[in-house]
Amino acid sequence: MTKEEFKNRVLNWAEKIGVSPKEIHIRKMKRKWGSCSSTGRVSFNEELLEKDEKFIDYIIVHELLHLKYKNHGKLFKLMWEIYLNDS
Repeated sequence: MTKEEFKNRVLNWAEKIGVSPKEIHIRKMKRKWGSCSSTGRVSFNEELLEKDEKFIDYIIVHELLHLKYKNHGKLFKLMWEIYLNDS
């Protein structure tokens, strides 16, 4: 998957979830698949570009949900399961 295709996938998920990331970065990350800042920036490990789409969606949805839910509480987990089961 190209970086452009990946970013479009992130934007499609953002629309479904109802969030608007301020920035989308794809970069080298040593220990994480993704991260979300309190300012609305989402970053993704460039190695995701080589993974299968189901795993990519798993990470994208996880990070975008952090724009709404800051922790991994019950509501976060419920919404994460709902979005991934609908895809």
